[in-house]
Amino acid sequence: MSHQPTSTRSDSRDQNSALPTIRDFWDDQAATFDDDVDHGLRHDAAREAWRTRLRAWLPPAPARVLDLGCGTGSLSLLALEDGQRVRGLDLAPAMVAAARVKCAAFPDATFEVGDASAPTGAPGGAAYDVVLARHLLWTLPDPHEALRRWVALVRPGGRLALVEGRWDTRESSSPYAQGAEQLPWQGGVRAEDLVAALDPLVDRLEVHCLSGERALWGRDVEDERYAVVAVLPG
Repeated sequence: MSHQPTSTRSDSRDQNSALPTIRDFWDDQAATFDDDVDHGLRHDAAREAWRTRLRAWLPPAPARVLDLGCGTGSLSLLALEDGQRVRGLDLAPAMVAAARVKCAAFPDATFEVGDASAPTGAPGGAAYDVVLARHLLWTLPDPHEALRRWVALVRPGGRLALVEGRWDTRESSSPYAQGAEQLPWQGGVRAEDLVAALDPLVDRLEVHCLSGERALWGRDVEDERYAVVAVLPG
């Protein structure tokens, strides 16, 4: 009996070391990321559904938008097409490269490799009008601290537009990358938990249920999908 826990810990370490790093995992995903309807937004219905949502969530153009975990730049492109000024940030170089190609018609847009949990401020020290992130918080080691950092980058009266969900409700699941087993929101975050984390940091917020919006996802979804739009004190 005394040897079983040691063996279990050793097996866990061996399995973890065989996994890619979080950065490498998402780098590898870049080549096929846009194959999903809600990622690539190649279908008219999905693209226009997301465009309609962004127009409701973002401030009037031209606003300074920080797109965190921008991936291949699909949401950034929609914002740019509506006249917004966008800076995208993603941990994976291949994702950033794809975003630059996708948004090449907008030379003033910038896409950088970096840690979305600790982004820097806008060039020249200006504050952002909005921080935008989709399905990012579950990948972060300290989402509560990340939220505090994001709020600090937004101007008074600005906002956060966070698209999140809870798609894995199992008590434990296999990590997808090295260190992922320690992520507090692995599998997604419930709306009530995100609201509890954000409420002390903002002036007001709204939760928009997205689970029944088939056009957004390209299919019916039974898990929890939503957006939180939080406005900072003016």
